Amino acid sequence: MHSTQIIRALGAISTLAVASTLAACGGGGGSAWPVAGAMPPVVPAPTPDPGAPGAPGGTAQPEVPSAPPDAEPGDGGPTGDAALVLTTQAGPVRGKLDTTTQTLAWLGLPYAKPPVDTLRWKPPVDPEPWTDVRDATRFGASCAQGGRYFSPAPDNAPFGLSVRDGFGKPVGSEDCLTLNVWRPVGSAERLPVLLFIHGGSNISGYSADPIYDGARLAQQANAVVVTINYRLGLFGWLDLPQLKTGDPATDSGNFALLDQIAALRYVQANADVFGGDAANVTVMGESAGAVNVWMLMVSPLAKGLFHKAVSMSGGITTATRSQTRSYADALLKRLLMADGTVPDAFAAERWIQSHSDQETAAYLRAKPAREILTVSLADPQLAAAPAVIPDGSVVPLDPHRAITQGNYQKVSMLASNTREEGKLLGAAFGAFRPTDYDRFTMEYNFDPDAPPTLTEADLLKPEFLPVDRPLTGWNAAASLVTQAGFYQGLATSMTALATQQPDRMWYLRFDWAQQPVPFNTVYGAAHAMDLPFWFGNFGRTSFSFSYSRANRPGREQLSSAMMGTLAAFAHTGNPHHAGLGTAWPNWPATLTFDASPTQARIALE
Repeated sequence: MHSTQIIRALGAISTLAVASTLAACGGGGGSAWPVAGAMPPVVPAPTPDPGAPGAPGGTAQPEVPSAPPDAEPGDGGPTGDAALVLTTQAGPVRGKLDTTTQTLAWLGLPYAKPPVDTLRWKPPVDPEPWTDVRDATRFGASCAQGGRYFSPAPDNAPFGLSVRDGFGKPVGSEDCLTLNVWRPVGSAERLPVLLFIHGGSNISGYSADPIYDGARLAQQANAVVVTINYRLGLFGWLDLPQLKTGDPATDSGNFALLDQIAALRYVQANADVFGGDAANVTVMGESAGAVNVWMLMVSPLAKGLFHKAVSMSGGITTATRSQTRSYADALLKRLLMADGTVPDAFAAERWIQSHSDQETAAYLRAKPAREILTVSLADPQLAAAPAVIPDGSVVPLDPHRAITQGNYQKVSMLASNTREEGKLLGAAFGAFRPTDYDRFTMEYNFDPDAPPTLTEADLLKPEFLPVDRPLTGWNAAASLVTQAGFYQGLATSMTALATQQPDRMWYLRFDWAQQPVPFNTVYGAAHAMDLPFWFGNFGRTSFSFSYSRANRPGREQLSSAMMGTLAAFAHTGNPHHAGLGTAWPNWPATLTFDASPTQARIALE
């Protein structure tokens, strides 16, 4: 590609793909949703060859033990009397002890009935109670979604190389509304509660991702940590007139956000059972999860359910009603054509006009989830359902205005970005050379302690090299994505919040980029690279290629400081703590979190 063409393409990224497509990744790029075709097509994973070999693969803080690849936190199974039995409002549950972190965990706890059959595209309903002790030592199924880079493996298998085999295919299950709880052994009661909402463009992700294991964070923060599943994509966000009933929650189409509200209500009802304080709940989320945190801030249905908020790499982002309605209409017509009910779009329109809303809703609810996902994944315009929907009931028509008028949950806010957010998203604008399948394989098999076997040219297309070339190099291209897709949107959200509570908001930037070559320049401080540091999880994850013996001392000190920041915020409402070694003024001041290979470096910019 000629350099002039590259510059034009990057301009398009800045004005469209970044401000809209990347907003879907949780960037908070404004009120727009991608135009038709803005999302890259979902390419199904090739059929794997089982016998094929893998591709090529401040003040220092106390060290946080790193889990070896074969001993993740939470792997310790039930151990006799240490397997704690508690009685929740729904019934008794048996948890397990993790001897590595000295934490207790209860996994796969249902906070709502399975949203299937007549409950599909309905607000969540409280789970059926039980009387026998329920095993809570395994994660629940991940929510139904099209397989992507940070999706679960097929058949809800544990994280591993098989994740790639689900790319472009339906994975997960509709029966997925569960949450997970961790707490330290022997701690006092009434601990603060940290509830985390995962990211993934509101179309992918799962709470069983090993990055989100809450054991180390619970132990380091002396807190109860909760992670949740919630409905994704077209099952979580669908604005179809034929599904309307007159009930404002149902008619909103924001089923995923209603799931998150239901999870917060579960915490309110059961926090004391797990030793938590229902009057001290911090809701935090990353990427699309951060977008959802902001939506919870302005949703009247979330009033009183949490008391502090953490937004990691996300700001206020909504779709327009015309976009959400167009998507839903197109999906219905495509389903009618795909199963042979009608031959074409014109006939689909006639079918819709000749059937009642109740008949159409029954038609849709009778379809298997896998069939619906398969149809949507085959059409790039249907691969990503637009979210969030400003319905005026669950979500205000103008969330920014709601904040500036004081109509929001007035809680302290800790917000963050990574320095090079855009570097994770090269596939969105054609920068990565391998397919997602091959790139996942290369990264999974990469040994961070071996002599380098990969170069920048193995991962990036020639037109983005050298990475430091002005205007068109990888650094410049990714910077456009970072600024327009992430920084600007969050700044707009924080500016609105500052009109109401300038003394209760803080901001940090994650700058760590000490990965082995070539990942230090291909990714660096990319979007989501901060997540293992927040949770203290450096075992086998999607980012394992980053963690070498050489960079261990510095990254573990940095992780300890970051978990200490969450601890301070959860316990006191202020993220500052003595271990940071520097003052931390309110936003718009920026505290940078970085590390050399051997020592954390935290400074006020």
